[in-house]
Amino acid sequence: MTAIRAFIAIDLNSDVQKKLGDVIRQLKPLAGDAVRWVPEHNIHVTLKFLGDTSPANLEILKKVITSEAARYAPMELTLTSLGAFPNLRRPRVIWVGVEAPPALAAIQRSIEAETLRLGYAAEDRPSSPHLTLGRLSHNASPDEIRKIGELLVRFPAALNAAVTVKTVTLFRSDLLPGGAVYTPIHVAAFRT
Repeated sequence: MTAIRAFIAIDLNSDVQKKLGDVIRQLKPLAGDAVRWVPEHNIHVTLKFLGDTSPANLEILKKVITSEAARYAPMELTLTSLGAFPNLRRPRVIWVGVEAPPALAAIQRSIEAETLRLGYAAEDRPSSPHLTLGRLSHNASPDEIRKIGELLVRFPAALNAAVTVKTVTLFRSDLLPGGAVYTPIHVAAFRT
């Protein structure tokens, strides 16, 4: 078996993904073709992007994720409002913010430390829990970027939805012409 592209994430239930899909469906006609929207079933909270991962490391990662998840109780995440990276004046990534208990940052740090030991690169940015809804096309004009930034500032998307999460998932990511396909490889439960 050859290396696969993989990441570790908190998956969301279909009800929350549908609410986020509703936000995308409202934004899509207003944003035009400058944004590549994430399919609602692909929306998740990334804990660690791994990139190319060998079959041997996949087995180790399953054990690491199982061990780390067992240290934490299920937690509630609250979805807040729209935002953008790097900022709303120059949006490149459109997201919904996530308020989380300190346990989310703790599990992310412990997974980061364990994957660093396996040779994966350290994250170069501080963690900021979010749910990516869309990415601006590399071909977006400065005028389109400005207009989308203005749209995000005006858009009333204070979701204030809460979701209890109970698992951490190791995903395979296959980049296909129609978009990325995420397949769960291993699901590890938080302690009960």
